Amino acid sequence: MMRWLPFPVVSLALCAVWLLLNQALDPANLLFGAVLGIAVPLLTRRLQPLGYPRLRRPFVFARLLAMASAEIVRSCFAVCRIILFRDYGTVHSQFIRVPLTMRDPYGLAMLSCLINMTPGTVWIEILPERHELALHVFDLQDEAWWIDTIRTRYEQPLMAIFETEEQDGNPA
Repeated sequence: MMRWLPFPVVSLALCAVWLLLNQALDPANLLFGAVLGIAVPLLTRRLQPLGYPRLRRPFVFARLLAMASAEIVRSCFAVCRIILFRDYGTVHSQFIRVPLTMRDPYGLAMLSCLINMTPGTVWIEILPERHELALHVFDLQDEAWWIDTIRTRYEQPLMAIFETEEQDGNPA
């Protein structure tokens, strides 16, 4: 079964998205959705050299997404307020470095997505010599607050979700 459906949740989601996009439950769309759900994961599994990530703590993941969504909305209003009502000379746009302890590539990719979706912040790169995140902040008021926020609100939950004890250096 796993040979033909290596990722059943992804297959089911692809079929459901196809049916939702077409807004039809006729046999042809059901058949094509099922074919998509089977073919796409089979054809793309070699694109994941590390294998697919395993979501270890789904409730932590849901809480992280809810918090990040609220932060994105809050940042939208804050950036709009800055652009529309503040004098450009008072905006402190700067680069900062955030030291990271997370090493999991999927966790880092998720952190990158969350940071780049938040208006006013842009992930620049991971500086390999000390494993620091270079981050651009549109209006930097308190660098220590940003470092603490990235490390506690984002990095710690992502480490709980994606990293195992073996990756942390502790035996399981």
